[in-house]
Amino acid sequence: MLGSIDKVGCKNNHLIGEARIMAQKEIDAKKKVYVLDTNVLVHDPYAIYNFGDAIVGIPAVVLEQLDKFKREGSPRGRTTRDVIRLLDSLRDRGCLGKGVSLDGGTLRVFFLDERMPPTFPFKIRMEDNEILFTAVSLKHKGYDVVFVSKDLNARVKADTLGIPSQDYIKEDVSEDRFYKGWVRVRVSAVQLKKEFPEELKHVLEEPGLELNEFVLLESQHNPFNYRVFRYLGGTTFKPVYDPLIKWPLKARNPQQLMALDLLFDTSVQLVSLIGPAGTGKTFLALLAGLHQVLLDDEYQRLLVSRPVVPLGRDIGYLPGTLEEKLRSWMLPIYDNLDFIMHATRVGQHFEEVQAEMRGRRVKKKKEKEKRKPSFPSLDELILQGKLSLEAITYMRGRSIPYQYILIDEVQNLTSHEVKTLVSRVGVGSKMILTGDPYQIDSPYLDFSSNGLVVAAERFKGQYLFGSVYLETSERSALSQLAGELL
Repeated sequence: MLGSIDKVGCKNNHLIGEARIMAQKEIDAKKKVYVLDTNVLVHDPYAIYNFGDAIVGIPAVVLEQLDKFKREGSPRGRTTRDVIRLLDSLRDRGCLGKGVSLDGGTLRVFFLDERMPPTFPFKIRMEDNEILFTAVSLKHKGYDVVFVSKDLNARVKADTLGIPSQDYIKEDVSEDRFYKGWVRVRVSAVQLKKEFPEELKHVLEEPGLELNEFVLLESQHNPFNYRVFRYLGGTTFKPVYDPLIKWPLKARNPQQLMALDLLFDTSVQLVSLIGPAGTGKTFLALLAGLHQVLLDDEYQRLLVSRPVVPLGRDIGYLPGTLEEKLRSWMLPIYDNLDFIMHATRVGQHFEEVQAEMRGRRVKKKKEKEKRKPSFPSLDELILQGKLSLEAITYMRGRSIPYQYILIDEVQNLTSHEVKTLVSRVGVGSKMILTGDPYQIDSPYLDFSSNGLVVAAERFKGQYLFGSVYLETSERSALSQLAGELL
């Protein structure tokens, strides 16, 4: 009970003394209390450190919910265990029920006091409502309470109770201010003919240009007449051209050209490709990865992983082995690989036709050899150990050296989960993060808080990182129209 908190047993330790009494006085003097919902702690285990010098309140029922989640093998279960370990380590600073120091702020567990307030419009025995009831009780006691939750409906309920509520957003990244990885500058067509256009000097004079950020110089009267440069620091710009790909595939727009430049640059170890559906994010990452694994021998293997977050209602458990289950979730990867193989075969067919038109006859045996695909099928690549399709669940705790790692649909991951993945990158490896922040299937993530956008915002300016926002759909005219109208 909140009114009888002194009766709660706490861990005895040598830290409780005169300093503890002084700390308690400071706690009592503070009236601003941020009451955290369970989903905030699951979203970011270290969220308790992000509220300044205020009191961070955790309702006791939140601990009960964490106890239920900790046994799960899902990402929620892993982050829950991180939260519990953190709370356990804070017990050395004193009693969580009375309040412990948080390097400026204070963490305190609050217990449900059913005596106050006298009326409550929701069913108290529902765990989510108990959290709100605790917040209302604290307000009734005179605290300045703010309810923090990733749950939209919980925030609506708090508002009806007269409790100020807010989303937990560690980074404030709006849709019109997020890091795109490139800037567009319109110039005269004459400037584009120069080796290094003078406009690049003016770009340097403007603040905000980041390392590995691209400058798209575009003709004032013809957007299809352009040149692309990548900023390498100081006064150095690198002109960007189509990479030497041995398959009949190349960039279709300037943003895809930027993406390929980063993907084929082994010095850039982390790349994020952001954009709407159909812009070629996954396709470009696979194309560059296969080329560097099969033809360039830059990496030993291509590793592909995606979060298991279904679109719409889940169909339940899938039968079969782990490999058979993963195949269903990896169908977009199969689709892109089929497209690469189809383009390669079409290219070979045109080469044969052109050779015959020039009167160059070849033997039937060599013709048959020519008709073979330039690289094996996806299943053959897996058997050869050149391709690995893995679940994100099993990525934790690993160290992955000398591999090209593609993590798709990253918009459905939290920043904490992205941190866990990026920290798996070993010596000689490269990681690609792709996703569409406009299509998020996770219930507690949005444009500002998803791991893809947050990672790009935090890593920008680092010499090992590059990012590109792809804005033009190349999938089909229908796909592009659907993106605009729906």
